[in-house]
Amino acid sequence: MQVTPQMFLIVLPMVFLAATVDAIAGGGGLISLPAYTLAGLNYDFASGNNKFSSTFGTLTATVRYWRSGKLLATPALIAAALALPGSWLGTKTAMALGNRVMHIFMVFAIPAVGALVLLRGKGAERSRPIVKRDWPVCAAIGLAIGFYDGFFGPGTGTLLILLFTSLLGMDMVSASATAKPVNLVSNIASLVTRIAAGNVLFALAIPAMCCSVAGGWLGAKLALGKGASFIRWVMLAVLALLTVKLAVDWLG
Repeated sequence: MQVTPQMFLIVLPMVFLAATVDAIAGGGGLISLPAYTLAGLNYDFASGNNKFSSTFGTLTATVRYWRSGKLLATPALIAAALALPGSWLGTKTAMALGNRVMHIFMVFAIPAVGALVLLRGKGAERSRPIVKRDWPVCAAIGLAIGFYDGFFGPGTGTLLILLFTSLLGMDMVSASATAKPVNLVSNIASLVTRIAAGNVLFALAIPAMCCSVAGGWLGAKLALGKGASFIRWVMLAVLALLTVKLAVDWLG
C-alpha cells in the first residue's frame, strides 16, 4: 500500500490528540483507529498502524505515571501478566474474522463502550488498599481487557479505569495510572502479531509514533496536574465523540 501526503495530514494530528486523550482517560483509539480508516487503510492495516503508534504513546504515559508515584505496581503487574495471552488470543480472533465482520463490530462496539463511560459513577476520590483477595479480580480484569484490546482496541484504557474504580476501589488518578502498563502489555502482544502478519506501514507508523509519544507525555501531565474531575470531563468528551462516530457510520 502506498503512503500519501494526505494520509499524514489526516493521521498525524489525530494520533497526537488520541494519545493525549488516552493518557488522561483512555479511549484514544476511538480517535486514532477511525483516523487510519479515514486515511484509506483497511481494518487490518488500520489496526496494525494504530497499535504501533499507540504502544509508544502508552509507554510514555506509563513512565510519567510511574515517576509520579500514582501507579499501583502489584495490581498492574498481575493484570498485565494475564493481558498478554488475552491480547494475543483477541488479535488472532479478529484476524480470523476478517475486515467486514470487524467493521460491523466497530459500528456497534464503539457506542457500547461510550455508554459504559456515561453510566459510570464518579468513583472514589481515594484508593483503598489492594489486598491478596483482590488479586484474582486483577487477573480476571487483565485477561478480559487484554482479549478486548487485541480483538478491537478502542476504549481499552477507559474500560480498565471503569473496572479498577468499580471493582477494586481505586481513585480516578490511580486507576488511570495503573491502567497504563496493562494497556501497554496488551498493545505489545497485539502489535507483535500484527507486525508478523505484515499489517504495519512503517513509513506512516513511525511519524505517527512520534506524535503519539508527544501526546502521551502531555496527557499524563494534564491528568496528574488537574486530577479526577478533569479525567471525568475528558471521559464525557470521549462519549460525545463516540456519539458523533456512530451517527457518521449510520448516515454513511
